[in-house]
Amino acid sequence: MASIKQLKRDLNNAIGEVIEGTMIHQMVNSKEDSSKTDELIDDSIAAFDELVAKINDKKVEDRKKHLKEVNKEIDEKLGKLVERLNNL
Repeated sequence: MASIKQLKRDLNNAIGEVIEGTMIHQMVNSKEDSSKTDELIDDSIAAFDELVAKINDKKVEDRKKHLKEVNKEIDEKLGKLVERLNNL
């Protein structure tokens, strides 16, 4: 498994890509209602904050196992966010 620093960097980059894609969609389709794109951006930021808090949690018994579970959760949440972006 990569370092915690790299995990945070990868998470930041992936969430940034989703937000950037959402903003591009919002600019290209400026005549559409922006409530869905605003909601996706807010959900992306909330997911980022939640996942970083889980990465930083040092009070778990088995840190290595915890980080593997967080990594799986990152993949799941990013998949859902990208799917929502594709459905805009």
